[in-house]
Amino acid sequence: MEYNKNKKIQNVPQGLNVHNRMCSEAKLTETPIADAYKQTIDYLYNSVPMFQQVGSSAYKEGMENSFAIDARLGYPHTKYKTIHVAGTNGKGSVSHLLASVLQEAGYKVGLYTSPHLLDFRERIRVNGEPISEAFVVNFVAKHKAFFESIQPSFFELTTGMAFAYFAEQQVDVAVIEVGLGGRLDCTNVITPVLSIITNISLDHTNLLGNTEEAIAREKAGIIKPNVPVVIGEADNPAVKNVFVGATLAAARKNAPVGATLAVAPQIVFADEGDRTFADKGDRKGRPNSALKGYAQERNTATVLCAIEILKNGIFNIPDKAVYDGFSRVIENTGLMGRWQIIQEHPTIIFDTGHNVGGMKYNVQQLQAQKAEKLHIVFGMVNDKDSSSVLALLPKEAIYYFTQASIPRALPATDLAEKAFKFTLKGNHYSTVAEAFEAAKLAASKKDVIFVGGSTFVVADALLSLRA
Repeated sequence: MEYNKNKKIQNVPQGLNVHNRMCSEAKLTETPIADAYKQTIDYLYNSVPMFQQVGSSAYKEGMENSFAIDARLGYPHTKYKTIHVAGTNGKGSVSHLLASVLQEAGYKVGLYTSPHLLDFRERIRVNGEPISEAFVVNFVAKHKAFFESIQPSFFELTTGMAFAYFAEQQVDVAVIEVGLGGRLDCTNVITPVLSIITNISLDHTNLLGNTEEAIAREKAGIIKPNVPVVIGEADNPAVKNVFVGATLAAARKNAPVGATLAVAPQIVFADEGDRTFADKGDRKGRPNSALKGYAQERNTATVLCAIEILKNGIFNIPDKAVYDGFSRVIENTGLMGRWQIIQEHPTIIFDTGHNVGGMKYNVQQLQAQKAEKLHIVFGMVNDKDSSSVLALLPKEAIYYFTQASIPRALPATDLAEKAFKFTLKGNHYSTVAEAFEAAKLAASKKDVIFVGGSTFVVADALLSLRA
């Protein structure tokens, strides 16, 4: 499929314009299908365990339900190409960037990511457009009895929904973000044209292991025979050895009986060398991404490595599509919460980084901001390593400790008490809206307000702007 040079795409909206567009997109209209959609979403949230709400109790180890749902739906993911993206941090940004580039190259692109911020439909998109309310309603109604017979998790059910929707929409390719881990993640039923593992950091240690090496083994479970793999970061030699070993193990699965070893899948480490378009004769150098966080430097390298592999006989991706895909990623995919500048004077920034790996980049970037005072609206969930994150935070900031409106939220009073041990000073608030409003009232035009610590704190803050 050729790149469409006549495609008309407007400039990327920034700050509140992006937020307002997304809020309008997520807002339900007063129609029968909207009422049915709301009832369906309420049913999903209340009848199947949802990790976003309750955490590890929603995690189901094993692939039995995934295979059963896949068979029930007629193996929909086999009807289009897929790209599989795992990793501790950055997999959402990498997924959105790849989807945007492929869309600019003229392909019809499915995108499956999690969690959502404002509306469930953000998880499942085709060329940036969220899944229709009608499909969600009809899908659940059609398969409700089957789902109740096997009792899947929320993510197992919605993964099947995404795969079925992409098949109905006849996408050319779907970018599929892993939910948790990789080896036993329900998205791992696919055989992609490319696997990507962005990085490894300590997160979900109660489920994936308490060392980077153990977590890497779970993420490496998406590596498959004859499928190339890009590794975004592997600073830890033990982690790198896990990935190299996994590619060799994948090769052995296809080795004839008695053979010593089949050819291993191609494995590329994005952090080895400076892979830029300038290296290949393009004077423009690296694409100018609409995503401005420090962490995007590594994500950019990962995506560019992936594109080089995808251009090798899999997709036709002109250089213009790469540059436009990076610069228009927010407009093309609706991505929010990645160093998202909501307004200026005072500068208000939202970021969903929620563990040590993500927060270290946020702190570096905050310390580089020119501000008279730094105000941080901060909350975490109760299954994260809050002490390690709190130890990273700038001590000169004014804090507004809070809790998101989900059962997993760490109570604001507990968070404030822990923060005090790290000499972080501020007040606590029972809701994100109250904390955010207090920060805005206290900030001068030359100050910076940062909202983060949890994806769900950012979600609540966005919702407060809709009110």
